[in-house]
Amino acid sequence: MQFFENPNYNIVGKFKAAVSLSVTLVLIGIISVFFHKGLHYGIDFEGGTLIQMKFAQETSAGELRDLLTDESLGKPEIQSSGVNEFMIRVKNSGEGTEVTDLIQSQLSSKQYEVRRIEKVGPKIGQELRQSALLAIVGALFLILIYISVRFEFRFAVGAVIALFHDVIITLGIFSVFDFLITMPVIAAFLTIVGYSLNDTIVVYDRIRENRFSIRNKSIEEIINLSVNQSLSRTVITSVTTFLVVLVLVLFGGEVLFGFSIAMLIGVIVGTYSSAFVAAPFLVWWENRYGAKAVKK
Repeated sequence: MQFFENPNYNIVGKFKAAVSLSVTLVLIGIISVFFHKGLHYGIDFEGGTLIQMKFAQETSAGELRDLLTDESLGKPEIQSSGVNEFMIRVKNSGEGTEVTDLIQSQLSSKQYEVRRIEKVGPKIGQELRQSALLAIVGALFLILIYISVRFEFRFAVGAVIALFHDVIITLGIFSVFDFLITMPVIAAFLTIVGYSLNDTIVVYDRIRENRFSIRNKSIEEIINLSVNQSLSRTVITSVTTFLVVLVLVLFGGEVLFGFSIAMLIGVIVGTYSSAFVAAPFLVWWENRYGAKAVKK
């Protein structure tokens, strides 16, 4: 199946424009994460209590917020997760059992069913945050080693830059829109790393094959040819993945929203970075440091 018949797009020629776009998005992400809004962690990482409730009568988040006025609850986060169904999060307020009992007593005027209760201590949340960061950094480091062995070092640098680019942009979007960072979201980030890497490896394999089989073309022409030859496969894979994840975003509910929105962003950004960041980066490297033989 071919979406494109003999495509001949000048991908390398768009490298400067792609770099400008990528640097802008990465800077927005870094500023938002480290200097402005920061990241909105769920109770998985900050500790606290989550109660999911289904109410018998019509109820709004505003009504619940007016009822939950006890000072020890602070400012509970209330999010709709269905028709008359809400998720109430309270961060680091006393013991989990006390918080649960207090919330239920404050809502005694309502008829409801408790569907889920989660409790995480602050110490566990901090350890999970550190473990999540180490997991992502460790994955990027192992990928650097793997591609250095599989191809050569400059290929590895291009792939890791593209992966770093994908993670920072996705994190930045989560920060700008105050999306919640939970354990499933971290799983999505690691999935994004694998997904984007797979796209990049396919393009790199084609570049390596063409460098050995085509001797009369420049590096720019070879990379353009290689990306164009991989284009149909990339688009088919990305579109099918995008559609599945889009269904999860629209109909997966509150519990899956963080994971699915991270995957949706990651599919778009990862596909873009494989073609417009990782591959053209090789041209920049070769022009700057000189051509080197590609490992077989």
